[in-house]
Amino acid sequence: MAQLQAVSLADQVYQRVKQDIFDFVLLPHDRFSENQIAERYQVSRTPVRDALYRLEREGYLEVGLRRGWSVKPLDFERIDELYEVRITLECAALDRLCAAADIRDRLQPLCATWMVPADDREDGMQIMAELDEQFHCELVRIAGNGEAARMHQEVCERIRIVRRLDFYQAQRIEKTYEEHALILQALLDRQRDVAQHLLCTHIEQSRQSVHKISLSMLEAARRSYRAG
Repeated sequence: MAQLQAVSLADQVYQRVKQDIFDFVLLPHDRFSENQIAERYQVSRTPVRDALYRLEREGYLEVGLRRGWSVKPLDFERIDELYEVRITLECAALDRLCAAADIRDRLQPLCATWMVPADDREDGMQIMAELDEQFHCELVRIAGNGEAARMHQEVCERIRIVRRLDFYQAQRIEKTYEEHALILQALLDRQRDVAQHLLCTHIEQSRQSVHKISLSMLEAARRSYRAG
């Protein structure tokens, strides 16, 4: 029972620290100790240590001898490379889907979510970020290459810190519905080249958007920190 409780606490701490990083409560280069995190969340150091090492493995934190923990800076060159990998995997998935005899059956659940009237669309930032990631992951999954789906899921996890910011702007929510619907229609028509072009344009616009928003939010957070 104690072991299960420790696992549960470690997962809770992991989620809360990760959210603080996502919300720029913990800024890039910020330093902290395990004791400080334990005090903040009123838990022991054991679940804190487990959570922090998990975040280190995922690339959010780094730890140094006698220097404690720190939030890794946003590496936009690395993020851009991950976006390139994502595009490669998703374009390959579209190629496989266009060759599938049962493409309409495979795409039906996605069409039911994205090819809908404006009144039936979601408008919340958090749920849209989750739905958008699900759309792209599902495209790769239903293409039928399990290893590609696993790699794609890992890439999505590593860019989630910036990708979710795409939906801070209301117009990006509307555009996402429109762009996803166009991609799906091109797939239904088996227009592989059109679908891949639409996908690449869609992802590139998202990448540019989150790049600008990330820099803007970081600067606002730093100004607030200095003012405080």
